[in-house]
Amino acid sequence: MSTVVLASGNAGKLKELDRILAPLGLKLRSQAEFEVPEVPEDGLTFVENALIKARAAARHTGFAAIADDSGLEVDALRGAPGIYSARYAAGEAHQWGEGDAGNNRKLLAALEGLPRRERRARFQCVLVYLRYAEDPTPIICQGSWEGLVLEAPRGEQGFGYDPLFYVPDQDCSAAELPREVKNRISHRGQACALLSAALARRGDSK
Repeated sequence: MSTVVLASGNAGKLKELDRILAPLGLKLRSQAEFEVPEVPEDGLTFVENALIKARAAARHTGFAAIADDSGLEVDALRGAPGIYSARYAAGEAHQWGEGDAGNNRKLLAALEGLPRRERRARFQCVLVYLRYAEDPTPIICQGSWEGLVLEAPRGEQGFGYDPLFYVPDQDCSAAELPREVKNRISHRGQACALLSAALARRGDSK
């Protein structure tokens, strides 16, 4: 299988993407295996941040790289937390706690009292594939998943904001979905399907 470095140390993302891309003959390995240094995600869009991460991983390892930049956009918050989703509560651990739990608490507080009809949100995912760091024609794919922010977390699956993200056509949270269903319909699943098709067309898969 061809090695591709995932420009992330997130174990949840690695598992989801590896399952989806394995049929293409691509073996994803975390950048943590190669001690790729963290780079500042100082872009203003998901696309810019994904490119920054993919270039850094490809340059450090010499392998092709895939980077995912994703987040939750909440209409009532003018698109926040957006590109800052993973670090929404960073620097405020004393108030909200750390990691996913802190991010979720801060989001719930920001939307406190809003009726469900005003809690519209969507997950966005941008996947970037680079054959090498200076690749002038990266493959860029985007998936979007519409839903609502719940008033309290539900479910034990997934990660990030999944327990707060209600999926209307499934009548449950993203954290209550069976893994195979989530992989098919989620923002990341959609982006992966597009990436798989693009890689197959271009002949990068083996």
